[in-house]
Amino acid sequence: MTAAVMYEQGLPAPYAQSRPFRIEEVELDGPGDGEVLVEVRGAGLCHSDLSVIEGLRKRPLPVVGGHEGAGIVREVGKGVQGLKPGDHVAMAGVAGCGQCRTCLAGRPGICQAVSAARSEGLLATGARRLHLADGGRLNHYSGISVYAQYAVVAPQSLIKMDPAVPLDVAALFGCAVVTGAGAVFNSAKVKPGASVAIIGLGGVGLTAVMAAREAGAARIVGIDVLPSKFDLARAVGATDCIDARDPQAVQHVLDLTHGGVDYAFEISGHPSALQMAQSITVRGGEVIGVGVGQSSATFSVPHLSWVCEERVMRGSFMGGGVAQEDVPRYVDMFLRGRLPVDRLRSEHIGFDKLNEAFDLLHGGGVVRQILLPHGN
Repeated sequence: MTAAVMYEQGLPAPYAQSRPFRIEEVELDGPGDGEVLVEVRGAGLCHSDLSVIEGLRKRPLPVVGGHEGAGIVREVGKGVQGLKPGDHVAMAGVAGCGQCRTCLAGRPGICQAVSAARSEGLLATGARRLHLADGGRLNHYSGISVYAQYAVVAPQSLIKMDPAVPLDVAALFGCAVVTGAGAVFNSAKVKPGASVAIIGLGGVGLTAVMAAREAGAARIVGIDVLPSKFDLARAVGATDCIDARDPQAVQHVLDLTHGGVDYAFEISGHPSALQMAQSITVRGGEVIGVGVGQSSATFSVPHLSWVCEERVMRGSFMGGGVAQEDVPRYVDMFLRGRLPVDRLRSEHIGFDKLNEAFDLLHGGGVVRQILLPHGN
């Protein structure tokens, strides 16, 4: 099959020239016991993928990229239940073993066993089904590797989708939607009438805007360094938008919200944005860290105000819930027009435009580009 393979991280932009992804033919084994073969029909380009290209988070190489996708089940291995050939599925780069402490507590997204397998370039089953054309070792990315025409994955990474959802839209549910909406509904549990700020208006951030509106937030402040995103942000629910580069940006938020927001969502993964999130949160409010950046990055919390003002610092990974339970609810919201995530789509691309597409993402001029591995 055709796939996009990364052999080196940290190559410089423009990626149209350095070409971090090589498009080539690779080998894919069929599904083993407890695995599923999916024909990939759409794969989103996410800032998390960009951070891997940049080398901010290391991955075993070479690797087939992509962690947000959707497709059609073509074959199921022995022991797989609830899925059959022909089913439409979204693929998420998160899965749980179902047996460890965190999984039993209803938090499969932070399963240590599966995280360890993923960090070694393996599937959640511990297997490797990808190989280079010469038989050499080839790693899986986040347990799915959807920048390819087909993927073998563990069923824990699959969410059965209503066929009424176009597959290019279904792909967004694998990361952007489950992460952005889950941060609002699961991690923060935003209350009606609350004030909210979302820092970073990409696919995840704009989904968080939609979810905050659905949760009944009274004030939703979108913050980004690119004012070109503000029209879409307002269209999907933002009541106010502020340029993060404005020296008075923090004060503007404080003035708009009478002293600060109840919930500040940091989507970009930059420590400076986390600092802003702390500065715009009211006493007793919450900062929810959603974006992932450089693995070695740190940020500081003013200890006295953290304690005396009862501020909450909360991480939210991939929506902080159970994708198989959450996504059907989000799909229902989408089909009823309450979560218009199809508006996140910027354009469709083929393999030939993949590297150039990451230049566009790096420049901030797009929200979600969708790779169509089969060209249609």
